[in-house]
Amino acid sequence: MRTDLSKFTVGKYVAGPKWKVLVWHFVNYFIFNSAFPWPYRAKSALLRFFGAKIGKGLVIKTKVRIKNPWRLEIGDNCWIGESVWIDNLENVFIGSNVCLSQDAMLLTGNHDYTMSDFPYKLGKIVLEDGVWIGAKSVVCPGIVCRSHAILTVNSVATKELNAWTIYAGNPAVRVRERKFVG
Repeated sequence: MRTDLSKFTVGKYVAGPKWKVLVWHFVNYFIFNSAFPWPYRAKSALLRFFGAKIGKGLVIKTKVRIKNPWRLEIGDNCWIGESVWIDNLENVFIGSNVCLSQDAMLLTGNHDYTMSDFPYKLGKIVLEDGVWIGAKSVVCPGIVCRSHAILTVNSVATKELNAWTIYAGNPAVRVRERKFVG
């Protein structure tokens, strides 16, 4: 048996109502994925309009891509850096005081390479309060990053990150405990 991409279908997966997906595509492209610095409050309001649950104090920089805002929940005082990609085919929960640094990616979908038709394999992502996802890092489908965990620059989270722990590498491994000194 070999991979046969001509047989791929999305199966039972539905992104959302077709009109919503289409309208969001343009809003995402012209407002969120734009280099123009649209006001944070306007972006938060648009996300809420499309069904996202957004707390207060969201900082959302330029060139951000969000696949399905109706599958997104963000707590208070979060930062989303330039060129972050939230590829949320499945639900993404981001707690309060979470930082997603530049070019970070939250990836809720993958493909089952053990099947010839390469079907979707989806998994929710949870980033608990105080998590920091470093620049150019990836959080894979189904991952939970526990309270105040750190995924360092250019790392890949392929398994749960423990609370108050710093991880680095591909795949990310425990480096040391996170401590505040001040």
